[in-house]
Amino acid sequence: MSVILAVGDIAPDRDVPDECFAATRDTLQQADLVFGQLETSFAVRGTRLPQARHAVLTAPEGAAALGRAGFDVISFAGNHCLDWGNDAFFETIEHLERADIAVVGVGRDIEAARRPILSTLPCGTRVATLAYSSILPMSYWADARRPGCAPLRAHTIYEQIEHDQPGTPPRIHSYPHRDDLAAMEDDIRAAKQQADIVLVSHHWGIHFVRAAIADYQRDVARAAIAAGADAILGHHAHILKGVELIDGKPVFYSLCNFACDLRMDPVHAASKSFKEIQTLAEDWVPDFDSLYNFPSASRMSMIARLEIADGKIAQAGFLPLWIDRDAVPRILAPDDARFAQVVDYMRAVTDEAGLNATYRVAGEHVAIGSAS
Repeated sequence: MSVILAVGDIAPDRDVPDECFAATRDTLQQADLVFGQLETSFAVRGTRLPQARHAVLTAPEGAAALGRAGFDVISFAGNHCLDWGNDAFFETIEHLERADIAVVGVGRDIEAARRPILSTLPCGTRVATLAYSSILPMSYWADARRPGCAPLRAHTIYEQIEHDQPGTPPRIHSYPHRDDLAAMEDDIRAAKQQADIVLVSHHWGIHFVRAAIADYQRDVARAAIAAGADAILGHHAHILKGVELIDGKPVFYSLCNFACDLRMDPVHAASKSFKEIQTLAEDWVPDFDSLYNFPSASRMSMIARLEIADGKIAQAGFLPLWIDRDAVPRILAPDDARFAQVVDYMRAVTDEAGLNATYRVAGEHVAIGSAS
């Protein structure tokens, strides 16, 4: 049996980035394949683009720290990949590759961005990893002559419920960009010809809002599984979301954060833009002395765990995590009360979203099953 581990958003931003992985390094290094999502740029040069919202230029040493922690594949497909322009974009990729980490979901053009990373596990199973982003500042996606990430854009329609009542809340509908969806399906089918297992990473969803899954996410998940994906690894929401099994294949709608440093200053905390986003979360109080300025629910996180046998995913599950004010993720032991807190939260948000996953404690991890 082989084991694949996957984590959510990674953005180390401290003098000694290895500290971020002090409590998880041993577990990551024991896995046969480790995946994560990068939310920063490892570069010394770059010019911040005007459409970048929260942008941090992180020291290149962070890339080497990821390599030492045990990461094998990193997705850079997300809403921060081009925050600091093309120079920082390519420098980040270069630093990751020097650390023997394969980078997926980005490239100098759309063909490169859509190219899978191929890996072979010790058991002989071939794994293909693809990555896409639906969270896209203008021009962050690659095209035939422009670098960027592989897009899976989505459209939104606001339907007024009471047409004779101005200002009343609308219904919100979203659906995937038709051409991007078809491209993803083609990529998955092609990858399935080269690999036994296809992992699809998606930077997507509604950040900070408890449980909610956007319509387009469900459309994309169904299409990806139908095309041949064996697991979907979701991130961006910065809180945990529920899990769904589609034809027995796990869809992790949000893995929350992993090693994600985020400072807060009084000026930003008082800004109109932050206060608007702050209302999305259930409980979010800025802490100017903390390295982890996220809603209280973001303390709960996970490492997705996939057991591989006979060229298939034999069991999907996760390792519950807790992230304190130092922004260091720590794996919870089953006898820790916070272990049950994470599992109970996952049961609650899964049920609230109408998803079908069930959770069973299986030793040090949680196994995922289906209620239907």
